[in-house]
Amino acid sequence: MADEELAGGLFGRDEAADAEEALRQPGPLDPIAAALAMKAAALPPEAAAYFGKQSALVEAQTVDVREQSGLHLARLKVQLSHLHLKRFIDFVRAAAQTFIMLIAALLALGLLLMLHDAFVSHSVVVEAFDTPPALAPRGLTGKVVASGLLDGLSKLEAGARGAETKRSLSSAWNNDIKVEAPGVGVSIGDIDRLLRQRFGHDIRIGGDLVLTPDGNLALTVRGDGVTPKTFTGPMQNLDALTTQAAEYVYGQSQPASYAAYLVNTGRPAEAAAFSKTAFAGASPAERPLLLKTWGDALEETGGDTRQALALYTAALKLKPDFWTANDEVIGALTMLGDEEGAWRAGVAMTSAAGGRPGRAPEIAYENWDWLTWNLQAWRAAIVSDAKAYGGVGSQQSDIEPNLADVDVRLHDPASATLHLQLTTGSDPMAVAIADFVRGRLATEAGDTAGAVSWMEAFGAAYANPSVSSSYPGYTCWIAPVEEAAGHPDKADAVLAGAGRFVNCYRFRGDILDHRGDWPGAQRAYTSAVALAPDLPAGYYSWGLALARHGDLTGAIAKFEASHQRGPRWADPLKAWGDVLGRQGDWGGARAKYDQALKYAPAWGELAAARAAAAAH
Repeated sequence: MADEELAGGLFGRDEAADAEEALRQPGPLDPIAAALAMKAAALPPEAAAYFGKQSALVEAQTVDVREQSGLHLARLKVQLSHLHLKRFIDFVRAAAQTFIMLIAALLALGLLLMLHDAFVSHSVVVEAFDTPPALAPRGLTGKVVASGLLDGLSKLEAGARGAETKRSLSSAWNNDIKVEAPGVGVSIGDIDRLLRQRFGHDIRIGGDLVLTPDGNLALTVRGDGVTPKTFTGPMQNLDALTTQAAEYVYGQSQPASYAAYLVNTGRPAEAAAFSKTAFAGASPAERPLLLKTWGDALEETGGDTRQALALYTAALKLKPDFWTANDEVIGALTMLGDEEGAWRAGVAMTSAAGGRPGRAPEIAYENWDWLTWNLQAWRAAIVSDAKAYGGVGSQQSDIEPNLADVDVRLHDPASATLHLQLTTGSDPMAVAIADFVRGRLATEAGDTAGAVSWMEAFGAAYANPSVSSSYPGYTCWIAPVEEAAGHPDKADAVLAGAGRFVNCYRFRGDILDHRGDWPGAQRAYTSAVALAPDLPAGYYSWGLALARHGDLTGAIAKFEASHQRGPRWADPLKAWGDVLGRQGDWGGARAKYDQALKYAPAWGELAAARAAAAAH
């Protein structure tokens, strides 16, 4: 079998088989010898002997041929074995060369990556502090002090939430605040550190901790672009010292993030003062962020909303794709009573973002969705933003009451109640909006006394600028509750002091209609529509009033106008279906109800109306 494989490898399978068969068969006789042999019997003895010798010679030659063929096959086997060995050696050599080249390529790639990381590195590196040996028995080593500062910086970074600010922090700090201690010898880490020091843009923070003559601690921090500063205090207050030092380092090295942290932790006055001071020395990338945070701080301290709007506008000039600043522009215009201007700002942002969805994050449309009653999109944006920011969102400290606010507008009291139960924060804004939602739920349930109690609590909380700037025009909702409770004087006082909002005008129309002043009510509805002709709420309330007065055709016209301006708001569609049902057009009513259910699927009253229409 080995001979066959050898021959097959050399000659091909068919040729090898023929050659092997030839070796097994006796060799052919010479034709002349064969012919003579046939006549041997007739020859004389001498001739016969001669021909016998010839036959023996042929037989010997045949044996020799066979032996030579065997030797030839043996030589071929040896040659093939050498060929296999050579091929194996060549394979091993090529594999070794390939492996070496791969290792070299990986090393080169690793070096290139390290170089790239070094060039783009914007890390904050906290190095071990210098501490005297006397503090070591107390556990106060240089690394312990540096770790305390690191913990403080990490807490500050976590508190500096906000879509635009957080993204800039990720780029600026690379989420890479870390402690480094010098190593021994040269390692890959040492090479990486050397490259970052040579080519990177890291901020290296160090310092020292010493005992003062009076037995206190003196913690000094210093670093690249960070002016040295010393913080002193008792031995037991080291945590407080490191917190102060961390805030100082954070503010010096990342002013925009620190300003956002101050706003988010309820220190807007400090944020406003800090932003104003830090702006001149800030980098071009941080300046728009500081302007936006400055505007936020002004609004939350009861400052001039027009000045805040100017700061937001200036931020957008520096950074046209600053989407959350666009959202703040919409909010500021709404607070100033220019809801139509706020709507136009939303249209402009959508266009600049390339449509929706587009380049702007959905949370940047929060104020615009509120204006246009795009409730499901508003809710989805809150949820998505919360997932991106550890469950709290970039704009709120507690998203649960804000979700409840949307749910009550979607006529989903069960979900709204659940989110109120999940509310855990003590933030004034969260507490206030939770009271507002409870008042809305009580109103929907027919609990007038409860509604008044909750809404009046919300009205008291609204005096806090951080609440009023976050929920502009929400006090308008208090007026119809007071009117329903038999407090017309309170209702009038609320509307007189609430400001110029579509909701205030339309609720005034409802109240005047309830009091029997239909002409006055119509003037109020006209004012609501005139204030913001591109918003849907004024048309909706006017349509309900016309339906109450029997003008079904006029009501349908208002509901249609409302739907055009708020195409994803279920309420005008449901009211439209109600009027069609009153006109006997049950097929049209079912179509409107079905359309409305897409936008408020949990609305029980809507589902009941749909079932009643189907029964016809």
